[in-house]
Amino acid sequence: MFLATDSVTKTLSIESVDQMINLIGVNNSNLTVIQEGLNVDTAVIGQDIRITGSSADTSAAYQVLQALLSLQQQGIQPAGQDVVSAVKMAQKGTLEYFADLYSESLIKDVKGKAIRVKTFGQRQYVDAIKHNAVTFGIGPAGTGKTFLAVVMAVAALKAGEVERIIVTRPAVEAGENLGFLPGDLKEKVDPYLRPIYDALHAVLGTEHTNRLMERGVIEIAPLAYMRGRTLDSAFAILDEAQNTTQMQMKMFLTRLGFNSKMIVNGDVSQIDLPSKGRSGLIQAEQILTRVPHIRFVHFGTDDVVRNPVVADIIAAYDRGTNGPGSRQAARQAEQRAQHHEHKDEN
Repeated sequence: MFLATDSVTKTLSIESVDQMINLIGVNNSNLTVIQEGLNVDTAVIGQDIRITGSSADTSAAYQVLQALLSLQQQGIQPAGQDVVSAVKMAQKGTLEYFADLYSESLIKDVKGKAIRVKTFGQRQYVDAIKHNAVTFGIGPAGTGKTFLAVVMAVAALKAGEVERIIVTRPAVEAGENLGFLPGDLKEKVDPYLRPIYDALHAVLGTEHTNRLMERGVIEIAPLAYMRGRTLDSAFAILDEAQNTTQMQMKMFLTRLGFNSKMIVNGDVSQIDLPSKGRSGLIQAEQILTRVPHIRFVHFGTDDVVRNPVVADIIAAYDRGTNGPGSRQAARQAEQRAQHHEHKDEN
């Protein structure tokens, strides 16, 4: 790494070897995230971590390490996601609120580990779910929308606030024709619901999840199964909502019963419908934004809690797909889709 001639060095001393190992991560992975995110160089010398870079960058990296060390002192062992979150907050100048993210445990997972929000966007999302009947989570993959929706649903079930959890998604074909896949409709769409199953297994465990599904306490089904039902005392989650048609979205939202909550998650940059402008998620935001007890929460690349490269990939695609040429191509694709629709009708 190239460092300016006016670079400065700050040293953070660590009390114990265990603290040092947890702080720097396996193969110094945590330090690597800090180095790349804040443009500094680091070196571990004995019980010290030396940080070198510009005055501002060095100070930011030092504060990030202090914040992570403070978590350790509270009994919370920071993982890669925590480091990424701290670095992003330091970049935005909001690191002072980092500790607030860990002030509340949402629930404990199957291993007994506390589940907490990782970003400010996730905090807004959880607060919206708590205080509204319907919450929309809109943003890119990797922001924790699906996982947190399942966490909040399980927490509500355990607290006795609801009697069942219902998870659904539109059965949009992803390169394969569902009609040629073996099994009934549910078996055909189960592979597309894998993120939901993974989240449930992480929170409840595989065996407990299976038992609740056998008893009908947890229901995972295609969106088509929701028609004609009223979901009372239920926590309903609609995933991949960008691929609902406008009629499907209206159908789902009007299933809301008494003592129930709904979460609708989607990424408008990944619409698989032939006519993207007719996505039910896009229309819902246009007409429901000011409706009481409905809240829209938007996630950005700053909320991506996967490998930092994922956020860079999303940002690069956003730049590529928002350019003049890409907008023109999108308009042309939309016109072609509408032409084919009119041709089919005739």
